[in-house]
Amino acid sequence: MEQENRLREACEAMIREQVAERGIREPRLLDVIRRIPRHWFVPPELRDQAYIDGPLPIGLGQTISQPYMVAAMTDLLRLRGHEVVLEVGTGSGYQAAILAQMAATVHTIERHPQLAEQARQLLVKLGFANVFVHEGDGSLGWPPGAPYDGILVTAASPLPPTPLLDQLAEGGVLVIPVGGREGQDLQRWVKINGQVQCESLFPVVFVPLRGQLGWKPDEWEE
Repeated sequence: MEQENRLREACEAMIREQVAERGIREPRLLDVIRRIPRHWFVPPELRDQAYIDGPLPIGLGQTISQPYMVAAMTDLLRLRGHEVVLEVGTGSGYQAAILAQMAATVHTIERHPQLAEQARQLLVKLGFANVFVHEGDGSLGWPPGAPYDGILVTAASPLPPTPLLDQLAEGGVLVIPVGGREGQDLQRWVKINGQVQCESLFPVVFVPLRGQLGWKPDEWEE
């Protein structure tokens, strides 16, 4: 009980100091972040670090993103509750859980079978019936679920993969870090009248997107 109280206080401090004070103040999003404890999604040995202002390793060279980044990328999708969303890079399942409370349906794709299965089991255990975890090449999207009102990519891509842009619905939004290991920009792409428009937002640091249209190992060694 003492640890749970400490973690609950750390969650409130994270929301206040890392998220709200940096400009993310949408009440519905803040409430969702409050109701989905981040420490459920990190390795047990890192639970006490779950609310630090930074990413944490989750195994296989992957990370759970910085809390502010999860909030900011979700906020950029401008979800109202009726949308179908695709996440590329399931990882721990935390971002998918946030999206599941903000949209109607979430498809999330992970290239590591072990991480996909761990996330699937945890999300089922926690009752997220509207999240569907798939194994595959996220750079190609997930055509069976398209079109998507929002697509969120949690790894850095050399360029926005064309299949993801093609799978956007009219008015849909793609949020994606673009760049290499030297630096990346977070970009927001919106489809209007069948054409996509891009806005570069701010510098970020993510692990590389792997796959047919992502970074190859010899191009970006981890």
